[in-house]
Amino acid sequence: MVSSEILLRYMTLSRYTMDMTTYFLYARKSTEDEERQVMSIEAQLAELMAYAKREHIKIVETFIESKSAKSPGREVFGKMIEAIYKSKTPIGILAWHPDRLARNSIDGGQIIYLIDTAKIVSLKFPTFWFEPTPQGLFMLQVAFGQSKYYSDNLSENVKRGIRQKLRRGEWPTNAPFGYINNPKTRNIEPDPTKARIIRKAFEEYAEGRHTLKSLRDQMNLWGIVSKMGKPMPIASLQRMLKNEAYIGVIRHDGESYVGNFPTIIPRATFEKVQEVMRNRGRARHSKKRHDFPFTGLFTCGECGAAITAQWAKGRYRYYRCTKRLGRCSQSYTSENLLAEQLRDVISKIAIPEDWPDKMLAQVDIWEKEGVQSSEDAVRNLDLRLKEAKQKLDKLVNAFLDGSIEKEVYLTKKDELIRDKVSLAKQKDDCARRGNYWIEPLRGWIMASKDATTAASSGGLDALKSVAGKIGTNRRLRDKIVSLDWNGEWKITADFLNSFSTVPQESERSEHADFYAIPTMSGCRELNSVFTHPKRTYCRYTTPRRPRLEYDNNASVSDCLFRLTSAFP
Repeated sequence: MVSSEILLRYMTLSRYTMDMTTYFLYARKSTEDEERQVMSIEAQLAELMAYAKREHIKIVETFIESKSAKSPGREVFGKMIEAIYKSKTPIGILAWHPDRLARNSIDGGQIIYLIDTAKIVSLKFPTFWFEPTPQGLFMLQVAFGQSKYYSDNLSENVKRGIRQKLRRGEWPTNAPFGYINNPKTRNIEPDPTKARIIRKAFEEYAEGRHTLKSLRDQMNLWGIVSKMGKPMPIASLQRMLKNEAYIGVIRHDGESYVGNFPTIIPRATFEKVQEVMRNRGRARHSKKRHDFPFTGLFTCGECGAAITAQWAKGRYRYYRCTKRLGRCSQSYTSENLLAEQLRDVISKIAIPEDWPDKMLAQVDIWEKEGVQSSEDAVRNLDLRLKEAKQKLDKLVNAFLDGSIEKEVYLTKKDELIRDKVSLAKQKDDCARRGNYWIEPLRGWIMASKDATTAASSGGLDALKSVAGKIGTNRRLRDKIVSLDWNGEWKITADFLNSFSTVPQESERSEHADFYAIPTMSGCRELNSVFTHPKRTYCRYTTPRRPRLEYDNNASVSDCLFRLTSAFP
């Protein structure tokens, strides 16, 4: 039996509903992204308008919102509730389903309280029945509870899926800049264009050729801009340079995980960029920055102090010793004289313009043929990976047992994860190619090509960049530049120097058959008198395509030497 008081209130509310009720229309989609669930709002409005026309419902105001209802704090919903409180006439709400109004206990409680106080006299849903009776309120609470359960359960399912993706090494969210999501593999892969730009940006910043501002301007020229079409903000550029995803590390909730996706940046380059950013982040005394390309490149050949620069007559740039280590007799040197000498030095290792393409073609042949991976190296890497995994397991167990603090755990875990990523990449390289020197060899060829360009027509920054790569102990004394060749560049310089030496006529006549045919056969020389300057013995026979023998464990320098000797 329904009490007379409840029956009287129901009859009063029914009379208000039938005669005087005006309605607020409320439509909501869960995401704030304008590109997602685009049709959700439009479809709700179309259905609700048709329902209102069919049921003769008078709509006085429409509220549209794009925000999740899982937590309280929706701005548009709050304005609607405020308008209901201020209204002097009974109000009804028209929505697609109760879950459009609330998915949390606070907002759901507000709706029920407004019904209890007769501020809301009617709720209309095309897919759900409701009347302001005890049974109706009970069913509404059940609907709100189901909506909250759905949200909570969905959240747990998403978190569980993210944890599983992290265990498999898959990127758990939208792909970071430079990657794209692959729906087939449910992982990320490098974007062909943006990945090259990111790699170039890291390399140039690691070499010290850019500040953050100049790198931002350079990326703007390469077409990397913000969503508004403006240059990338400096803060976004800093986040990009610190993003460990480019070296195969996933950061999630403060922890590191090994990523199972291709890397974009070598770890050595990434670490160099972090070092440059740390050094540049220190406080500086100088407020004005001058453009002196060769500063930081040389030291004084007399006292060992650094070489600085200054303007003369406002137009000319001169370099001199800072004299901070004591008395020094060295005088000023003009920038033009330094540039001319650097071009002369770089020209000693500048290979002919047609060599790089030939060399790269030979490297491609080597890579396609492949070299069997060293089993000992792979076994060693497997052991080191196993040790790293055991250390990680012990670390996790120690943390779970409470033996170590969380800060120590996270720091040690981060170190072990980085080691595992590095070892896994080394193992992958050995298993895939077996010839670890291929990529360094390609790098040397491209650097040699850059050196050739810099020696002939390169700018001052290009000269500094090349000089920093090819030599160490770079000195300036008595206006003369000198340096010591780095590794493979010494081999290059020696080879080009010997190549430019023309044999004497008597030597040519004595061994005429050796110089008669300009093509290398690749066979071993039987006469031990004629030996290659390094190891390889060659003789000249009928013209044929060069064929080089190579060793699986040959060093990069040896390969460079053999490669250059293949194109005399």
